Order: sequence, then structure tokens, then C-alpha cells
Amino acid sequence: MSALGELGSLRKRKAGAAGKASKRDNLAGYLFLTPWLLGLFLITIGPMLASLYLSFTDYNLIQAPQWIGLENFTRMLSDERLHNSLRVTFTYVFVSVPLQLGLALLLAVVLDRGVRGMAFYRSIFYLPSLLGSSVAIAILWRQVFGTTGLLNQLLDVVGIHGKGWISDPSTALGTLVVLNVWTFGSPMVIFLAGLRQIPAMYYEAASVDGAGVLRRFFSITLPLLTPIVFFNLVLQIIHAFQSFTQAFVVSGGSGGPSDSTMFFTLYLYDRGFGNFDMGYASAMAWFLLVIIGVFTAANFFLSKYWVFYDD
Repeated sequence: MSALGELGSLRKRKAGAAGKASKRDNLAGYLFLTPWLLGLFLITIGPMLASLYLSFTDYNLIQAPQWIGLENFTRMLSDERLHNSLRVTFTYVFVSVPLQLGLALLLAVVLDRGVRGMAFYRSIFYLPSLLGSSVAIAILWRQVFGTTGLLNQLLDVVGIHGKGWISDPSTALGTLVVLNVWTFGSPMVIFLAGLRQIPAMYYEAASVDGAGVLRRFFSITLPLLTPIVFFNLVLQIIHAFQSFTQAFVVSGGSGGPSDSTMFFTLYLYDRGFGNFDMGYASAMAWFLLVIIGVFTAANFFLSKYWVFYDD
């Protein structure tokens, strides 16, 4: 009995030591996670909850917030400038995102064919994605499409008299669309990675059957690449809805000319920091979140009809 008792006591001591070691490991893990947790609650969740509260208030950054319920949201129904900003934003998203993904896929297919110096081209093509959202590129874009900009100088060489592309309401938004299309590098790299995962035997079998380049692309490449297309589509739509810097710099913060570049985010900024109507701006921010959420949910729902997985 004494031997059994000593064995049981030894097991208890080992279990206790293991428990203490586990607690020490957990404590160490939480200590390492502390900076991230502080950032999550103080920088992300905290401001989000504060913004949600402010969306139901009348707040001008000076006086204390006054609770007004759903008034900020009902005001959106009669805000014509907000409606225009939605039209501008939807036009920007629906035009620029398909063009951007189409160009990215085209160049990815070309690079996947084994172009000499592919690493160099891949880096060069990816560079605009790193710089496209910067203030410097937006300023450069404003100079390129200005009345005396580089584009008009090139047109003058062939005898075409250009115009102020950014100062014309009919073309101002188009310059921002071109800027977003120009930042095709990130989806291109992802497309290229997806193309490298398609087995070569599929193309060999199709070639034996006499399938041409276009037939192989639409029958093999595109169906097998639909998960990557879906991934890029969701990311780029979210990114396009959040675009702000380009429109702010190119239009000088006014959304002009004639509100033709007044993105929803730019109008949100104008209401919050230009008119000090922070309650209304907070409501707009949550409305934008709902819009992005609806589009994302719709993409996931519709993906079952056109996205094909191996299983």
C-alpha cells in the first residue's frame, strides 16, 4: 500500500508541475499577445463602438454629443449630394475593377508563357500597386492629365489639341479609373501564382485534341482559375469602395469639377472634418460598411454558380 501511495503522490506532483508549467506558458503567451490585444481593443474595437454611438447623435466635435436616434440615417434619404457620391462611387467600382482584373489576368497569362526576364517584369508590374494609393502618385497623375500635362504634350505631337482632362466633368472620373486600373500589379501576381498551379497535362491533352489558344483559355485556364478570380474580385471591390486619396488629391479635396469625383469616402470626410458634422459622418461610415458587406455577401452567394473547386 505504501508503494502505491508513493506512486500516486508522485503522479500528483508531476501533474501539479505540468499544470504550473502550462499556466506559465499560457501567461507567457498572453504577455506576448498583450500589444496586439491592446491595439485590437483600443485602436480598432473601441473607435468602432464610439463611431456606432456617434452615428445616432448630433456631434460637432466641440459640444457634447446629443442623442437624435435614427435622424442621421433618415437624412441620407434626402441628401442629393450623398446620392451623387454613391453614383460616382458605383461607377468607379463597376468600371475600374473589371478593367483592372482583366488587364491583370492578361499580363499574368503572358508572363506565364515563360517570358525572358520574367522576375524583372513581375517586379516592374507590381510596383504600381505599391505606389498607386500614395499622395505622390496622385499629384503626378494630376500633372499628367492637366491642361499642360504630359498627355496633352504627346497629343500635340500628332496634331491633336487636348483639354484639361481633370477639369472637365465628363473625363475627370475617367482619369481616376485609369489610375486604379494602372495598379494591377497585386492581382496580377496572385493570378500568376494561380496559373502556376494548373497541371500542364490538361493543356497537353487539349492540344492533342486540336484545341486552340482561346479554347484552352476558356475551357481550362479560366474555369480552374475561378477561385483566384473570386478572391481578387472581392478584395478589389472592397479596396475600390474605400478609395479616397486619389480623389482627394486630384480634385484638391473638393470632389470637383461639379462633384464628378466626389467619392462616398470623400463626401464622408467633407461632412466630418469640413462641416464638423461628425455624427452624420459616422452614420455614413456605417452605411458604407453595410454597402461593402452586402456586395461581399452577394459575391459569396453567387460564387457557387461560377466558381469551381477541385472537390
